Amino acid sequence: MNTKNTQAQCSCSSAPKFIFPCSGASDVGGLSDQAARQMTKDGTGKMYCLAGIGGRVDAIMANTKGAARLLVIDGCSQECARKTMELAGFKQFEHLRLEAMGFKKGETPLTPARIREVADKGAGLLAC
Repeated sequence: MNTKNTQAQCSCSSAPKFIFPCSGASDVGGLSDQAARQMTKDGTGKMYCLAGIGGRVDAIMANTKGAARLLVIDGCSQECARKTMELAGFKQFEHLRLEAMGFKKGETPLTPARIREVADKGAGLLAC
């Protein structure tokens, strides 16, 4: 891939892209967390603090409001991450539901291939 051309075509601002995984206690919560960490390593965006959103931490709220794009990753059908963001007043974000990708709570051991699959899907949602 020619990154120079990709950057020239991107119309996103220089503001950060934040990734909010549910990071729940289940296997799919762990997958959402590890995929967000992988996306941060890849330079796709920056994993950010969902607990800070829930706690309405001023700096985290302000930084999130200034972000270019937001991605929320939910592991299961309870959609805790989405609900946390919406309760804090954030409505404009991409939403990745691992259940919709075929991952089932209690049946999804973490593997490098699964982490990569979710990270790639999330990268597509954050792309300009």
